[in-house]
Amino acid sequence: MDEPCVLALTGTPGVGKTTVASWLQAQGWGLLSVADLADSHGCLDEVDPKDGAAPIDIQALDEAWEPPRLGRWVVDGHLSHFLNVDAIVVLRCSPSVLSQRLTQRGYGEAKVRANVEWEMTAGHWAELEEFEVDVPLLELDAGANESETLGHRIMTWVEDGMPSEALEAHVSSAIDWLA
Repeated sequence: MDEPCVLALTGTPGVGKTTVASWLQAQGWGLLSVADLADSHGCLDEVDPKDGAAPIDIQALDEAWEPPRLGRWVVDGHLSHFLNVDAIVVLRCSPSVLSQRLTQRGYGEAKVRANVEWEMTAGHWAELEEFEVDVPLLELDAGANESETLGHRIMTWVEDGMPSEALEAHVSSAIDWLA
């Protein structure tokens, strides 16, 4: 029987988190959405008309949410790395591909630029470092790999016991789009 696992699937909007999470769900993983969890726990604010997003009180959600104890679960969302999980997968995507994806979604120019800059500066790694996250980590290039390939890599990583370097080593070896 598979060991229980709650995995955060995080990354800049548009990198492919939901597509990979859906693929994992098709392989038998349970699927949780940060937005749905926030809504069900009263941690979702009204939609901001400026950017079309509904702010999430992630700290309140982390305190209110109880992770599943049985089975394998993936928590889909760009704030999922702030929740109490067993491991974190950070999906990355080249800024040019990300810009195209977000434009195709209908994001405005300012929102596309903000998200591309976040990806270029490895914003998620800065947050993980700031909050001294101490769970296994895996970074994957979702712009250069199909979701099925990414899903297989994630499942193999979990099956192998989620081997991971220390946070500092991950940060120093993270994908660097500015190099």
